[in-house]
Amino acid sequence: MSPTKKPDHVSVLIIGAGLSGIGAAAHLKMGLPELTYAILEGREAIGGTWDLFRYPGVRSDSDMHTLGYRFRPWRENKILADGPSIKKYVEETADEYGVPQNIRFGHKVLTSAWDSATATWTIDFVTTSPDGQAVEGSITANFLWNCTGYYNYDEPFTPDFPGIADFQGQVLHPQQWPEDLDYEDKRVVIIGSGATAITMVPAMAGTAGHVTMLQRSPTYVLSLPSTDPLEKALQRVLPEKVSAGVTRWRNVSMQAGLYQISQRRPKLVRRGIRAVTARQLPKDYDVDTHFNPAYNPWDQRLCVVPDGDLFRVIRKGQASIETGVIDTFVADGIKLTNGQVIEADIVVTATGLNLLAFGGMDIVVDGEKVTLSDRVAYKGSMLEGVPNFAYVVGYTNASWTLKADLISEYVVRVLKTLRKKKARSVVPVRGEGVETQPLMGLTSGYVQRSIGSFPAAGTTGPWRVPQNYFFDLVALRHGKVTEESLQFKA
Repeated sequence: MSPTKKPDHVSVLIIGAGLSGIGAAAHLKMGLPELTYAILEGREAIGGTWDLFRYPGVRSDSDMHTLGYRFRPWRENKILADGPSIKKYVEETADEYGVPQNIRFGHKVLTSAWDSATATWTIDFVTTSPDGQAVEGSITANFLWNCTGYYNYDEPFTPDFPGIADFQGQVLHPQQWPEDLDYEDKRVVIIGSGATAITMVPAMAGTAGHVTMLQRSPTYVLSLPSTDPLEKALQRVLPEKVSAGVTRWRNVSMQAGLYQISQRRPKLVRRGIRAVTARQLPKDYDVDTHFNPAYNPWDQRLCVVPDGDLFRVIRKGQASIETGVIDTFVADGIKLTNGQVIEADIVVTATGLNLLAFGGMDIVVDGEKVTLSDRVAYKGSMLEGVPNFAYVVGYTNASWTLKADLISEYVVRVLKTLRKKKARSVVPVRGEGVETQPLMGLTSGYVQRSIGSFPAAGTTGPWRVPQNYFFDLVALRHGKVTEESLQFKA
C-alpha cells in the first residue's frame, strides 16, 4: 500500500451513509449549515442495511412512521415497507439535504486517533484506487460521529453445523444473497425464527416447491395491517406533516405501551398473543410447539408480519414450521435429534448476525487504545473519556430512528455549545459510584454473543440507557447540555 496525499480537514466527520448517517448529516445541515463535514462510507452506495440486504421479501420490522425521520415524514401508506422502498427514501432524503456530494464511498475506516494537544481526530482509512489497488489515506476532523450501527456487514453468524459438507444441495446466508438464485419448485429449508426467517418464508412460498422454517425455539409473531386506515383518514382532513405527526405519536405510544405491559404483565400479554396467533392458523394446529416461546414477550424482539402473510402461507400448505434441534446435515437434507429428516434442495441459514461496535475501527486517545468494554456510555450517545466523539445506536424495543433522530438533535446541541463556549473539546467524565450494566438488555443470541465487546451502560443519571423514548425525549431534546459529567475544555 502507498500513502495518498496529506490529510484534508473537516469540522465534523461522519462514518456511515446508512439511515443514521444520512439523518446525522441532515441535522447538521439544518442546525449548523456553516460547518464543513464529510461522510466516509465503506460500501459503494447510500443505504447501509437497506443496501446490504437483498434476500427475498426484505423489509422493515418496525412501522415506517417511526422508522422514518421526524424531520422528513414517511409519505407512503405502507406500514411495513420493503427494503428497496426504504433505500429509496434514504437516498431521496440525502438528495434533499445535499448530502451525496459530501460522501466518500469505498472508504473503510481502520483507526481514529484523538490528539489533545491539537484537539483533532486523525482518521485512517483504506480505499481502492482506480486501478484496483488498496490505498491508505487519512483525514482530520474536530469532531467524530460514528453512524455505522452495530452489525458486522462482512461476517454474518452461522453456527458450525455437523455434517454440512455432506449436504448435496446449496447453503447460503441471507446477508450474502446471490442475485441469480433459482429456487422455483425447490424444497427450501430456512433455519431460524427471527425477523429475517419470518420475512423470507412468505416471500419464497408460492415460487418454491415448499418452504420449511426450521426453528430451535419459537418466536412471538404479531400481525399488522399493511396500510394504516387512520393515517389515510387523517391525510384527507389535515396537512401532511400534521397527519404524519399524529400517526407517529400514536405509534410511539402504542409501542411503548405494549413494551411496558409486557414487562409488568407478561402472562397476560403472552395469553393475548397466543389467542390472536391461534385464530390465524389451521384448526388443531400445534400452537404451543411452534408459536409459544419459553421466554416472556419483549425479553427478545417481537416479530411482526404484514396482513398475517406468514400465517396465510401456512394455511395454504405452501410453508410449514418444524421445531426441533439439528442433529446433522445429510445428503438430501437435515436430520433432527428426534430422527426426522427434512428434505431440502436449498438451505438458508437465517441464524442471525454478528454485532460489531463502531464498524470495528480502533479508537485511540492520546496514544492509548480505548478498550470499549471498560468504558460507559453517556446518554447512549457519547463515550466516557473519549473527547469530541458521538455515536448512534437505536432502540432494541422500538424503531431505530426514534433514537437516532434524538441523538442527532443532541449532538447538534453539543456542537453549538462548543462554539458558544469557545471550547475546543467536550468529554464525558464518570464520577465515582456509578455502577454498570449491559448496554442492551435483550436475551437474544445475537446480543448475548457480542455484548461483552461493547461499552457498558450505567445504572444512574446520564449514564443510563433505558430503551425508553419518552425518557430520552427529555434527556436528549430538552435536557441540559452543560452538566458536571460533561466537561467542556478551552
